[in-house]
Amino acid sequence: MKKTALLFCILLVVVSCGKKEIKPVSRESKTALEAFKLADEVRQEFIKRDFAAIRQNSTEEGYDAIAGDKTSFDSLELTFTPRWVEIDKDRVVVNISWTSNWVIGGKEKQDSGMAVFVMKGLPLKVAAIERANPFVAPAD
Repeated sequence: MKKTALLFCILLVVVSCGKKEIKPVSRESKTALEAFKLADEVRQEFIKRDFAAIRQNSTEEGYDAIAGDKTSFDSLELTFTPRWVEIDKDRVVVNISWTSNWVIGGKEKQDSGMAVFVMKGLPLKVAAIERANPFVAPAD
C-alpha cells in the first residue's frame, strides 16, 4: 500500500509539472517591440547618412525632424535606451534616453537627453520627435 501511494505521488508530481502553459505574445508587446526596432533602425540609418531609408521609415514631418539638421559630421556615436512606451489606437509614443558623441571638423562634442518619438501607421513610421532631438548636432 505504501509503495502504491508513493508511486501515485510521484506520478502526480510528474504529470503536474510536465507542461508549462505558454502564453501568446500580446498585440501591445509586438507593437512595442516594433517601435523599439524602428527607433534603432532610424538611429543606424542616420549614422550612415542613409536619407532614403530614413524617408521610408518616417512621415514627411518625421523626416524633417530627423534629417532637417544637415550638419555634416566626421563621425557619430549615438546610443538609444528605450524607457517607456504608450500605445493608443492611432499612435505609439516611445520615450528614449539617448547619448551622443559627435566629431565635427575634428572637434568632439557630447550631448544627451530624453526624446519622445511619435509613431503612426501600419507599419509604424516616425511621425515626430518631441523634446530633445538626438539627430540635431549640439551647439558650440
